[in-house]
Amino acid sequence: MKFSFISKTFIFICLISSIANSQISKDKGVFRESSNPMIDSIMKILNKKDTENKKKLKFSVDLSKMNLPQSENDFQQAWHLPPVSQGNTGTCWCYSTTSLIEAEIKRQTNKEIKISEMFTVYWEYIEKTKEFVKTRGVSTFGEGSQANSVTNIMSNYGAVPFDAFNGNAKNTVFPDHNKLVGEMTTFLNSIKTQNNWNEELVVSTIKSILNNYLGVPPTEFNYNGKTFTPKTFLSNELKLKPSEYVNIYSLKDDEFWANTEYKAADNWWHSKEYYNVPMNDWYQALLKAVKEGYTFTIGGDVSEAGIDGNTDVAIVPSFDIPSDYIDDDAKQFRVANGTTTDDHGVHVVGYKRIDNKDWFLIKDSGSSGFNGKAKGYYYFNEDFIKLKMMYFTVHESAVKYLFDKKKGL
Repeated sequence: MKFSFISKTFIFICLISSIANSQISKDKGVFRESSNPMIDSIMKILNKKDTENKKKLKFSVDLSKMNLPQSENDFQQAWHLPPVSQGNTGTCWCYSTTSLIEAEIKRQTNKEIKISEMFTVYWEYIEKTKEFVKTRGVSTFGEGSQANSVTNIMSNYGAVPFDAFNGNAKNTVFPDHNKLVGEMTTFLNSIKTQNNWNEELVVSTIKSILNNYLGVPPTEFNYNGKTFTPKTFLSNELKLKPSEYVNIYSLKDDEFWANTEYKAADNWWHSKEYYNVPMNDWYQALLKAVKEGYTFTIGGDVSEAGIDGNTDVAIVPSFDIPSDYIDDDAKQFRVANGTTTDDHGVHVVGYKRIDNKDWFLIKDSGSSGFNGKAKGYYYFNEDFIKLKMMYFTVHESAVKYLFDKKKGL
């Protein structure tokens, strides 16, 4: 039997391809003792027992032979204030977005100002309470929320410097909202049971609980020799316009190039301010933004085998999905089957490239971010960003071309 030149060439290409595929390196998984030293230290200081932070074996990726970032100082960074811990609270959405706001104040005005996270959290709970009454107990009331809630709260209530309201009336070493949330939840459940939907009464009671744990938020304060209200501080000193911050989203379950609702429990007010674009456009937009010196808040799933707080890195192992197969369908599939959830919000503040892969410097207020050498930082690989992050929030000037693309400009 004789083979033509074309047939031989085809066989040769197939053989080379087969050999190449067989030599693709595969990540390995290992069982490690699961612990969170930062949570241990917080609980010890708060004189509490952490029932969820027990030592147990956890399956995770073996990172020992990988070429990984070694220090946050190796990254091209945008200005940001040092990481701070959110303590024993579920307020990552506020810490990460407040950090973004602080970086934006520096970028736009060259002022370095620490903003109060708890001022925003206080009024967020008031708005959640009003929605709880309005929906007769149907809406979600909890610690979680979204990045755009910070800008919405600032639009309505303003902002204050940290020194004007630290939100820690109990003077604990770390923020601790366990009792705060417990008391508010118990009260609201009783309102639901009694069917007593008097908004003025309910809001007044929630305020009294918040005042006890967080303190009374100021209506007026002094800063650098001037007197401000929270709203005048936002407009005159910070010179910030919350409406200029946009949320870029990427999932196939809704129309691309259109605003959509992010269907997550923490989007408790059913915001439809998420601009949905295909994953490649979404990723290229955030990559362009960070290269141009912008920072942004990003939210998604951090309960993965590829994330390791002790090594400060987050990757997608090949035993989850090979890098080349990460696309819109892979992302949507994981959301649909519940293996990707919206767990955490962080602040992207830097970028570097290693072995033809993008890496992002993550400022993280969560406890695991303080377990490794880079206290308060993580290094997210591009695959992890693409597959496991759901949205990012950034100043509109960084992504204007995405909206122009919708208009066909």
